[in-house]
Amino acid sequence: MLLCNPITSPSIPLTLSPKTHYSFKNHPFFPGKKNNPAGRKLLIVQAKGEDSADGPDRLISAVCYFYPFFDGIQYGKYVLTQFTPIQVLIQPLFPAIKVFKSFPLNGFLVFLTLYFVVVRNPNFSRYVRFNTMQAIVLDVLLIFPDLLERSFNPKEGLGLDVVMSVDSTVFLFLLVCLIYGSSSCVFGQLPRLPIVAEAADRQVL
Repeated sequence: MLLCNPITSPSIPLTLSPKTHYSFKNHPFFPGKKNNPAGRKLLIVQAKGEDSADGPDRLISAVCYFYPFFDGIQYGKYVLTQFTPIQVLIQPLFPAIKVFKSFPLNGFLVFLTLYFVVVRNPNFSRYVRFNTMQAIVLDVLLIFPDLLERSFNPKEGLGLDVVMSVDSTVFLFLLVCLIYGSSSCVFGQLPRLPIVAEAADRQVL
């Protein structure tokens, strides 16, 4: 069989033997078992586990920890007036806090949304639902310092010192949980907050 190459000289015929055949079995771009040395490493993609997270899961989980912090920002009234660096640290959050506090039922509506739309939704990964549940449990615990303030509202003396200490402790705990929880989620780690982690585990199946 004669075949002319139109790019090169048309006068030079190329002869292909009818017995010639090509096999990709041992081709370097289609390696088989013989062409794969023992030292060559193969890329293996593993399936995502229950506690692993991709980008959207990390973002959703990190944002959830702002909910209890915004809801308990009033406990920082003593800390923020005495420690300017902490005030400067959270100052970029003030517009969002103002919007959150602009309507009295915002906290309750966010609670319902997170619990029924996220935690009880199997379409979200366990990573997202667990972190969301931790934020919810943390917010529920704010009931106790709120009851303390409503029951005892001292204006001076030892009672006022106790209330200031409790409020400042609650605020600093919320701030640490926000920083630790959100930063861990950003890096794809699974934060386990003290007190609330076990309760969140029981709620997330």
